Amino acid sequence: MDAHRRRSSPPAKNFSADQQPVKSMAKNPLKVKMMEQRDHDAVKASDVLPLPIYLTNAAFFTLFFSVVYFLLTRWREKIRSSTPLHVVTLSEMVAISAFVASFIYLLGFFGIDFVQSIFRPSHDVWTSEDDEVVLVREDTRKVPCGTGIDCAMPILASPVPSVPKVVDPVPVSFDLTEEDEEIVKSVVAGTTPSYSLESKLGDCARAAAIRRESLQRITGKSLSGLPLEGFDYASILGQCCEMPVGYVQVPVGIAGPLLLDGKEYSVPMATTEGCLVASTNRGCKAIMMSGGANSVLLRDAMTRAPVMRFATAKRAAELKFYVEEPANFDTLASVFNKSSRFGRLQSIKCAIAGKNLYMRFSCSTGDAMGMNMVSKGVQNVLDFLQTDFPDMDVIGISGNYCSDKKPAAVNWIEGRGKSVVCEVTITGDVVKKVLKTDVQALVELNMLKNLTGSAMAGALGGFNAHASNIVSAIFIATGQDPAQNVESSHCITMMEAVNNGQDLHVSVTMPSIEVGTVGGGTQLASQSACLNLLGVKGASREAPGSNARLLATIVAGSVLAGELSLMSAISAGHLVRSHMKYNRSSRDVTRASSS
Repeated sequence: MDAHRRRSSPPAKNFSADQQPVKSMAKNPLKVKMMEQRDHDAVKASDVLPLPIYLTNAAFFTLFFSVVYFLLTRWREKIRSSTPLHVVTLSEMVAISAFVASFIYLLGFFGIDFVQSIFRPSHDVWTSEDDEVVLVREDTRKVPCGTGIDCAMPILASPVPSVPKVVDPVPVSFDLTEEDEEIVKSVVAGTTPSYSLESKLGDCARAAAIRRESLQRITGKSLSGLPLEGFDYASILGQCCEMPVGYVQVPVGIAGPLLLDGKEYSVPMATTEGCLVASTNRGCKAIMMSGGANSVLLRDAMTRAPVMRFATAKRAAELKFYVEEPANFDTLASVFNKSSRFGRLQSIKCAIAGKNLYMRFSCSTGDAMGMNMVSKGVQNVLDFLQTDFPDMDVIGISGNYCSDKKPAAVNWIEGRGKSVVCEVTITGDVVKKVLKTDVQALVELNMLKNLTGSAMAGALGGFNAHASNIVSAIFIATGQDPAQNVESSHCITMMEAVNNGQDLHVSVTMPSIEVGTVGGGTQLASQSACLNLLGVKGASREAPGSNARLLATIVAGSVLAGELSLMSAISAGHLVRSHMKYNRSSRDVTRASSS
């Protein structure tokens, strides 16, 4: 970026009186900014009107064609009646004046731009055939918006307050070429859709930078604190995120080692909540000093439940009985399994509401989380059933009986994804020295808080202290779907005094952990590195599905550690003190916000 680009944008030009915005426009900061952005080299007749440009154009179009129609009608009547054409009435004089005025306006608005476009370089690839008019003025700034300068466009003399300057300690360094500048103007004008930049440019990083700059000019807000460079935007194209303008940085901490089923794991946790990693780490220490935790995988099945409607409830029941007939299951399973090498149908559970039928398909999905896999298999079965049940009206491939990304009793009872139980016996000595409490206090607190308290609150799957904290942090770090934290955090924490009350038995039961090690965000570099740290990166060739199942048990083991530590902190009265120490910023917030 040359020295001229590094300088701040030049001051706004002085405008003559006839170029000042009218009072009604000055009251609206956004309209003033849009007027300032319009092309300085082509002042149009419509600029003096207080109406929006589309209303002004519509008015002049209507006026032009109306008077043309009127004059042609009058002249045809004169020809028929042999009246001289130069003899005009008052209404005809007004019509001629209106014709001249509207013609001059339309010529000035469209004609001049057309003539100028002949001598300008062609950028047809960036303009739509339907939108030939650029309604935004040329940006006079010499550096990209967001490089430590005020993102607001220069404001004309008016009572509108200026946008405060935003200074980024690490400025975004993207040097816009002349071609990029033209593209930015096209996006700001609305002639180039923002979503089409990747396909038109063929460069995902460049598309993200241009979209980001366009967004800043449109909104007048700086994105200087949002990183742009250092990310592989091609890796998310068509699968993870649309229309990117940067990426959010979330710190990743390591809890552990977690000793689970005889193996040690360093657990990555992406979070912005202070104390969370430290607390989970303390739980891992207590588990390690007590000989480690053990886990059991109870079930592995992703679900999808379409909803079908029939003319009568009797007809819906007939399909229910057909599907639940054991003799028909093998046929349906064969049809379902054709959709994937790893998807294998396990069961179909039906429920009726009036004349509507809900069929909950459960299937194994290998190392993938499996939503797309099971959906394809369900579609195959529905197509097959349509032959014998032509009156079946498929309302939706998902009828919420699945149930995905919503708290639901069906997931809590039947399970969804991986159902895991994890347990550990903490010795009384570790409870006192590491957790700073005693066995009886923890047992009583768990009964009154996690069990009785949650029941009083009417909790659904929330019989725990903070399972969702650990689940969310691991999900974000390993590229899982964060929204599935809703059902994946279903957990009941149990604590019981054992060995004559000397030791503490702790367990977490989690019926619906929805994880995968392939697909979605798991293939991104950062998330893939976290999966590799756990030894579950990608698909297992030796035992398909084993990596995803192992990840689910690690999640449950980490929740066990987090539950153990937080409950101990509450029992010992350390919760508030630890959060005041580790979960509060030492920065002067007032000073930071004003900088």
